[in-house]
Amino acid sequence: MEEVFDPEVGRARGMVRRTLPEGKMRHARRRPPRELQPWIAHFWMIQWDLRSCEPQLVENLPHPNVHVIFEEDGAVVSGVQTRKFSRVIEGCSQVFGVKFRAGGFRPFLGDAVSTIADRVVPAKTVFGKDVEALRAVLISSAKEAEKLEAAGAFFLARVPKPDKMAALTDRLVSRILDEPEIKTVDDLVAHAGLGKRSLQRIFNEYVGVSPKWVIRRYRLHEVMERLNSGAQPDWAQLALELGYFDQAHLINDFKSILGYSPTQYQKMVAKPS
Repeated sequence: MEEVFDPEVGRARGMVRRTLPEGKMRHARRRPPRELQPWIAHFWMIQWDLRSCEPQLVENLPHPNVHVIFEEDGAVVSGVQTRKFSRVIEGCSQVFGVKFRAGGFRPFLGDAVSTIADRVVPAKTVFGKDVEALRAVLISSAKEAEKLEAAGAFFLARVPKPDKMAALTDRLVSRILDEPEIKTVDDLVAHAGLGKRSLQRIFNEYVGVSPKWVIRRYRLHEVMERLNSGAQPDWAQLALELGYFDQAHLINDFKSILGYSPTQYQKMVAKPS
């Protein structure tokens, strides 16, 4: 699997990094135009060629973000997905996606983002019928640069008015990711200087899930990243770092969400010697 990304975007987190036994796959993550960066985190493209190969299972633990996804069979808006994402891919195809910043989709949607949590809705219900013309370009054989230009132009023509609450929401979610000392909602309250009820309302309206859910999700991402790197964690110490009562609670949480025990996960993503 080839993975390429702009430095500002970085490598993907939350992916189950199995080694592809055969076939080809490419995952690209590109920054949007500067004018779109308050709203859009990045564009992403996945292409695969598994002809004459066995179908492959791809899985990830989604972030607290809304995506607009373009494929051969349509364009959809995917709200925050609270469960593990799993999909079997086969043949030869591609996907183009737009990952919005936490809070960044609310001005486009015009409604609380919680209304589309764990839902997938046609993109034309938000962006109108012109989204189909964009989809035709994004799933074509056009060069990557042409697709990025087309996507940028489409969303630039629809940039909403500045939204201070959207910007605040993005900063709050970024703090949860970047500051591991935020282990509970009370910690976030102390860091943000906002009341707990205010945080709950902001996250419901602009993120689509609760602050507690975001904290839990990003701590599980941290566990995944350490296991993906081949590290052998001290589970008691890691549980303490991530705010779990003990290692049993961490391990049970990991298994309940990922569907694998940490030991099973380590074996599954281990690189062949």
